[in-house]
Parts: sequence; C-alpha cells; structure tokens
Amino acid sequence: MKILVTGAAGFIGFHLAKRLIERGDEVIGLDNINNYYDVNLKYARLKETGIENVEYAKLIESKKYPNYKFIKLNLEDKEKIDELFKKEKFDKVCHLGAQAGVRYSLTNPYAYINSNIVGHMNILEACRNYGVKALSYASSSSVYGLNKKQPFSTDDNVDHPISLYAATKKADELMSHTYSYLYNIPTTGLRFFTVYGPWGRPDMALFKFVKNILEDKPIDVYNYGEMKRDFTYIDDIIEGVVRVIDNPPKPNPNWDGRASESIAPYKVYNIGRGKPVRLMDFIEAIEEVLGKKAKKNLLPMQPGDVSSTYADTSDLERDLGYKPKVDVKDGIKEFVKWYREFYRV
Repeated sequence: MKILVTGAAGFIGFHLAKRLIERGDEVIGLDNINNYYDVNLKYARLKETGIENVEYAKLIESKKYPNYKFIKLNLEDKEKIDELFKKEKFDKVCHLGAQAGVRYSLTNPYAYINSNIVGHMNILEACRNYGVKALSYASSSSVYGLNKKQPFSTDDNVDHPISLYAATKKADELMSHTYSYLYNIPTTGLRFFTVYGPWGRPDMALFKFVKNILEDKPIDVYNYGEMKRDFTYIDDIIEGVVRVIDNPPKPNPNWDGRASESIAPYKVYNIGRGKPVRLMDFIEAIEEVLGKKAKKNLLPMQPGDVSSTYADTSDLERDLGYKPKVDVKDGIKEFVKWYREFYRV
C-alpha cells in the first residue's frame, strides 16, 4: 500500500513509519517539525529513517529506505496538502500529526485550533477529494475528561472535556464521523493512553523523571502522587495501529446506537494496556532501573489533568485481536537503555 503518515517526526509517527517501511509499504512521512519540544530529537528520529537536509514543502528521499520519502509541511497549509494528495494518490492515511499536550493548551490555545481542527479538516477534505480508501487518526484518552466510571469505554459519554486539547480531539472524532457518513470514507479514531518508550517525548513523565533523576534534580509529582496512568509501551501501540490500518471499518446497517461505531464506516478504539499503574509505583520502578532514588517535589493537581486513566480495550481485542504484551518495568528498562545511549549518559 501507499500510506501517508502525518506526525512522522513525532514519537508515535516515527515508530509507525519505520514499522510500515520495514514491512514493505510505500510510505510518505509528513511533519512540520515545530518547536513544541526539542527539534533535535525530531531530526534525530528522521535521521534514523535516512531523512536529512529537510526543506519546507519538498519531498526528501530516504538514504536508508527506497520506499520512504518525507515532506515538511504544516497541516493548515491547505494548498500544499492538496498538491501532495493529488500527486501521490495515497491508498490510506494515518493522521497522527497534531499539537500535543494538555498543559500547553492552557497557554497556547490557537496552536490547537490551527493544527488539530483546521489541520484535521484539511486531511478530511483531501481524503474525500483524492480517493483515499481509509483514514485512521490520533484521538486521545483525554476526551474522557471528568468521567468517573472506569475503565473508560468507547461507549461512554465524552461531552465533558477539561482541556482545549481534549476538546479538539473530540471535535476530530465528530468531524470524521460526518465525513464517514456523507462520503463513505472509512475512518477510525485511536484514543491513545499514556504512550512511552524509546524515542519518547521530553514533555512526558517518564522522560522528565529519568532525565532529572540522572541529573540529580527533583522531579515534579502532581496531585501528591495520587495519580494512576494506563502506561502503554510504544511497540504495543504500534501493533494496534497497524491492525487498524489493515482493517478499516465497514458500514454497519444493523447499528444499535453504540457511540464507538455507526451506520457509517466509522470506529473509535481505545489503545492502552488496560492496567493502570500508580504514579508512585511507576517512579519506584524507574528508581529501581536507574539504581538511584528520586528527589520528589510533591505538587497539587494541574489544571486540565485527570487523576486516573484506565482503558477498556475489549473492542480492539474482539475486532482485531489486540493484546498488549510489554510489562511496565520491561518498558522502562528499554526506555532507559535508549536514553543512556542517545544522550551518552
């Protein structure tokens, strides 16, 4: 297949592009390489897939993989997005590019409207106009907001987001359903739960904790450590995403009103481990791997954060045989190994 992966210089997008390339798909990666976090890490990920000397709106061929090309592009640049779709004639699109982060959305709200709303709209329109057979895209566990019921099910009401980031992801799901219904485009939303692993994001807890502990600096522990997260290892996430790409939803004429599917070719899945971990237990596991104790700066809950995330992944297990395999301690070991090698610590 010929597949477009947006967000290809990002954490999940990089791993997905690499997996698809190595199994033989023709892949084009797209990213605007913004400075939300260290761009050197983004360029290092690209270099790992043979992409160097990036210029805006120019397709760069990989020096490592003959079936991989990359283009630097803003999602809100409709004209250039349309040009790319018209020229490349993608079979499928996996749209992972977005402005990430809950806390950043409190101070930079328009970054989320431009990337996550306008950008998502441009991808939907391009899929409609240029014959794309299926679209999968990143949503987030943040859409569950103030939900009290756990584990979070894709059939739960998600009308109470508590960050603009979460609201844009819910909007993406609604927009996608509309396009599935009106234009018969199979779309699948992927609600990711706290993804971690090698090449991970510097704004995420594991990265910050490992960095600060190794540098003998205190770590910020929110809600005084009374948090739970459904930490999911990157390899398990990618396995789920690939299964979704390979199995787009079909129209369901017998739809019974479940929120996660539709009479249209539309689905929403949770992708998580389904086993939440206490934040303090997570920190203890990091300390064990590093052989060093953390200095903890205990702080109150941050605006926009939720105290617990817990994925019900039964739909993905039933439909596509998804079964996360990597234990949190093993995942932390793999991240620390990568971190030490990459930063020469």
